[in-house]
Amino acid sequence: MKTIKLLSALAVSASLMVGCSNDDPAPQPNTGFDLEINSQNDFDPKDLKGNVNADITLKAGTEYLLTSSLRVKEGKTLTIEAGTTIKCKAGGTDVFVAVERGAKLMAAGTAAKPIVFTSDATNGRPGDWGGIVIAGKARTNKGAEAETEVAGLKYGGTQDDDNSGVLTYVKTQYTGAKINGDQEFNGVSLYSVGSKTVINNLYIANGADDGIEFFGGTVNVENIMCVNIKDDMFDFTGGYTGTMNNMFGVRENGFNDATEDPRGIEGDSNGSDPTAAPVSKPTMKNVTILNLSPITALKAGAEIRRGTVATIDNALFAAYNGASFGNLIDTDDSKGNGTLTITNSYKMGTVGSNKVGGTITGTVTEDTAAITASGNNLSMKAGRGADFTKFAWTGYALKK
Repeated sequence: MKTIKLLSALAVSASLMVGCSNDDPAPQPNTGFDLEINSQNDFDPKDLKGNVNADITLKAGTEYLLTSSLRVKEGKTLTIEAGTTIKCKAGGTDVFVAVERGAKLMAAGTAAKPIVFTSDATNGRPGDWGGIVIAGKARTNKGAEAETEVAGLKYGGTQDDDNSGVLTYVKTQYTGAKINGDQEFNGVSLYSVGSKTVINNLYIANGADDGIEFFGGTVNVENIMCVNIKDDMFDFTGGYTGTMNNMFGVRENGFNDATEDPRGIEGDSNGSDPTAAPVSKPTMKNVTILNLSPITALKAGAEIRRGTVATIDNALFAAYNGASFGNLIDTDDSKGNGTLTITNSYKMGTVGSNKVGGTITGTVTEDTAAITASGNNLSMKAGRGADFTKFAWTGYALKK
């Protein structure tokens, strides 16, 4: 990539002196940084962007503004300290964090000091910025040298135990900037991410596309919460074979910003060839899909299709406040049916019936008391879907 140098402070000052009136804005300081970050001190925290060509750390207590893409290059590590907040410039599809194959993101927050990515807008909106995109070397059925839907990263390989770092106790808000109808960012996008990568305790809210999506790979994730996601809460494709444990997705009462076909879970393997190896074979345990908004129905609680062979254990599909689902489980698709084994699972409210194309093994039991109200607060029955207490660190409260 050609290095783009910024004007020096002297040049900026000189140019402003020519033909300027007293009404002209005051000159802005210029740091002199370029788009290649080659050392810890080689970037401006208030204009954070560029190619990360060295191991660098974003430190808690420093104000950061992500203004364009921040790309961690192969062999390098971006570390983000617990308690760090990164504001992201609103309104641009080029504002995102991307981690190349062979690079690492070490974002280890804590329950007391989470790491936060959010919009810099006074009133943030879904799609204000892109999101977090991580590429790895694990397998995908999209080919050994596939390219990400956004950010232009290569992904895939044969190293199923690849390690792309750590993402824990992290909040991402107002993501999902849209490039076109086929290219949209998710809150967190994981492309062929391997099993030695540690991903847990994520809070993804107000996203304009999917909450979290897996494109192949073997990474296991735990304690993921998605709130007010415009499209699918939890999505996978491309031969994903990991485990998702304790996943909680909710659309709040009054939420009306939805795509034409939003789902709680959308599971694909390969729409061009549903037999392509590896076939998506994820295991999902302790999952809650909850719709509280009567304005927008979920198309399905879970849509398992296009060659996917999935297992779900202990799920709760619930609609409350007059909300609804179109279908409970859908395994029927013109590009290939899906296969689902479901055990120890429950439903409540108007959540539709199964649409069977492929095989559905197991039943979903009615439980009219899975969710109860005390005043305006909602409570979840223990043992029904996700353990909501695991998300106490987010400060989020369930309301009617």
